[in-house]
Amino acid sequence: MVLRFSKYHGAGNDFLLLDAARSDAGAADRLRADVALVQLLCHRRYGLGADGLMLLRRLEGEEADFELLYFNADGRLGSLCGNGSRCAVHFALQHKLTSATTLPDCPERAVRFRAADGLHQAWLPRQNKEEEEEE
Repeated sequence: MVLRFSKYHGAGNDFLLLDAARSDAGAADRLRADVALVQLLCHRRYGLGADGLMLLRRLEGEEADFELLYFNADGRLGSLCGNGSRCAVHFALQHKLTSATTLPDCPERAVRFRAADGLHQAWLPRQNKEEEEEE
């Protein structure tokens, strides 16, 4: 099984992030089903070491741009992690799983994603004046 992952650090936590489409077919299903595999990957001495593992999958034609499955280091599915969500949004933008949408009457851009506990929005500040003038 080939897992293509990135390791992110956010506010004192570290995470393994995987794009489901860039790993072997069936890898996402195996991670969901194999608690011991997630534990091993997150183990600090015998694995890659992380506070959690996040599996992202692009969604088409839905109210969210991507799905985020967060696994705690103990291998169990978690609902959501704030620091991890920040890392996941950056990863999703870098890997073209989403694009930030400008909302009307709002100075920020938003990214929408679905986690185990429901829909979420991440707000991104505009980067420069050109972004404001594009609208």
